Amino acid sequence: MAFKRPPFLPLSVISLKGTQRSLMYLVSPIEAASKEYKENKTLEVNPDYVDNAKNEAQVGKKGLTKHKGKHDKDKPWDDPSIDHWKIEKFDPSWNESGLLDVSSFSTIFPQYREKYLQDVWPTVKAALREHGISCELNLVEGTMTVSTTRKTRDPYIIVKSRDLIKLLSRSVPAPQAIKILDDEMQCDIIKIGNLVRNKARFVKRRQHLLGPNNSTLKALEILTGCYILVQGNTVAAMGSFKGLKQVRRIVEDCIQNKMHPIYHIKILMMKRELAKDPALATENWERFLPQFKKKNVQKKKGKGKEKKPYTPFPPPQQPSKIDQQLETGEYFWSEEKKSTKMRQEKEEKQAEKTTENKRKREAAFIPPEELVMQGHNSATDGKGDVSSMALSLKQKSKEFKKQKSANHVDPQAYIAEAPAKKKIKSSKS
Repeated sequence: MAFKRPPFLPLSVISLKGTQRSLMYLVSPIEAASKEYKENKTLEVNPDYVDNAKNEAQVGKKGLTKHKGKHDKDKPWDDPSIDHWKIEKFDPSWNESGLLDVSSFSTIFPQYREKYLQDVWPTVKAALREHGISCELNLVEGTMTVSTTRKTRDPYIIVKSRDLIKLLSRSVPAPQAIKILDDEMQCDIIKIGNLVRNKARFVKRRQHLLGPNNSTLKALEILTGCYILVQGNTVAAMGSFKGLKQVRRIVEDCIQNKMHPIYHIKILMMKRELAKDPALATENWERFLPQFKKKNVQKKKGKGKEKKPYTPFPPPQQPSKIDQQLETGEYFWSEEKKSTKMRQEKEEKQAEKTTENKRKREAAFIPPEELVMQGHNSATDGKGDVSSMALSLKQKSKEFKKQKSANHVDPQAYIAEAPAKKKIKSSKS
């Protein structure tokens, strides 16, 4: 039996006399090193054969020197003033020779976008020409194609061009879609059509993203800093990586009915306020954020069907159409008579339907019943009620006059006048 020697282990071979084969035994590197040290009293540390932990232990015991930190030197990119997350603008001098091969991407667009794409295609073509990208609009096949040229220097611009034609096919306006060619701008197309099976439920949840007068969508655009367009079965978003991640989570939670976008807006507003406080920069914000729990409104269960009493006998067989014709005698009628009866029944049904439709049309022209106040009902009851009302009015007028006369009292009527003095005639003597 022969063993192949591993490249990282020493091998000692022991030949046994009296045998036709030579057995090869593997000896561990630690045992081989200890045996060599006992014989020669010297030890050379070999990092290829000896484990790092054992090597360090032996070096510490025997006082052997080890060059530690010989690679710990300052690198030119370790300067704290350098922002490693900043995306630098591409310089054509970095790739003066250009690309070795042609790369191209193609995408289809719906038919209703054909007229718009024809109008804006010169603008798109001019924007791509600045980066050395050629584009083609094929109206016969309904496709848009972008490809690199000899003037292309930036190798990643072809991926940006692919995103541009994707956004154009998803009804994003051309001035907004051209912004994707900037290095700071990214895009994400979220597919929401397969998240819900029920069509009516899908349309209702998609409307939650828009809100009344697109107010919810505008709030999300302000808080995430992204452009969002809801179109058909997809949601197109443009912005930074952080904003796109938030938009995808909000959209998926809304369509899957996990959380309403209004709650996400509240959380984002609180995070924006917390970010202004430098003292909370290194703390966990979970204790400040609201926890919204999903509440399922239990629907009232309708009254189910009443269970009928169990009977071991099956229900009676219903008469067939031929049995019914035999009972009425129609089975023995001639074909002409049968067709005449069917025509009469059809005309009767049409007449009933016509009268019903006419009644529904005329119902719109029937004036509604006027509501009469209870106080005015007495005027239309009869002559007796009119005479009684006249008498009551006369009595009220008399009482009013008495009250008025009582208020205007003349005090002279209650003061007694002094008796008049009689004149005495003097008599002449």
